[in-house]
Amino acid sequence: MRLSLLDRSRTRAGTSDAAAVTATVARAVDAEAQGYHRFWVAEHHAVPGIASGAPPVLLAALGARTTRLRLGSGGVMLPLHQPLVVAEQFLLLEALHPGRIDLGLGRSLGFTPPVRRALRREDQDAADFEADLEELRGLLTGTGEVTARPAAGGTVPMHVLAVRHGVDVAGRLGLPVVVGGPDLGSDEMVRSLADYRRTFRPWRGSKPSVTISLDVTVADDDATARDLALPEAWAMAQARRTGEFPPLRPVGAILDEPWPDQVRTRVEASLDRAVAGGPASVRRRLEQLVERTGADELMASTSTYDTDALRESDRLLRDLVA
Repeated sequence: MRLSLLDRSRTRAGTSDAAAVTATVARAVDAEAQGYHRFWVAEHHAVPGIASGAPPVLLAALGARTTRLRLGSGGVMLPLHQPLVVAEQFLLLEALHPGRIDLGLGRSLGFTPPVRRALRREDQDAADFEADLEELRGLLTGTGEVTARPAAGGTVPMHVLAVRHGVDVAGRLGLPVVVGGPDLGSDEMVRSLADYRRTFRPWRGSKPSVTISLDVTVADDDATARDLALPEAWAMAQARRTGEFPPLRPVGAILDEPWPDQVRTRVEASLDRAVAGGPASVRRRLEQLVERTGADELMASTSTYDTDALRESDRLLRDLVA
């Protein structure tokens, strides 16, 4: 199974947004040295806990620091962009780093109503997303109404990101799908992926391809890994309470905080769902997920406050899968 990373440029309490982006670049360099297949970055706008809002710009920086690693977006939110502009950005990246660029595409409109208003997009029909995907594919392959520049010298693979919906769109268009979210591994998701493979319409010889995306934290033992997963679980619980997704905080600072009952319930539920543990525990959980989903690739979206521990988690995961 292929193994990849998704890095969202998570900000950390007491450090700058610039430090978060610098850490993403350093992690990509490490990922290439460790033999990872892909390294993807994210698009989130005006979110205090995430510094990455412009995937093409960040991917250009990553391409300049790496030589073999596939680089891509997890993802570009297509409703927020004109397909021609997206095509021009990723064709330029492909021209600079040939054979290494992926284009993951989602349909999120923004984290909060003020952000959606600032982006000038407050609604999006599913049919519009599918039509935009088809238009974008024509532009990337040089078969569109206009010719995007640089003219296509190679193909930029498109991937559809799907949390609860979108799997069927990927199947109709003959595209790979990346699935994640709390429903990953559920009976509903398993049925959806079975339908995806059964009804898949090949495009230029394409075949069904499923990537599962989830946080995977590996440490020497289960207790340590659970602690490392705490900052992300805490941030998610705070976001549901306050409506603002915060920077990651140190484990010790979180443990010193008062934990309202609702926050405690949400944090503990998140940690119970997380794939976090020693190598044996993580291997067992991943084998179960791969068996249920038939995944071709695992994309770990892990984050924690301690960047050294994150680097070690990446190494342990690479050794475990290898």
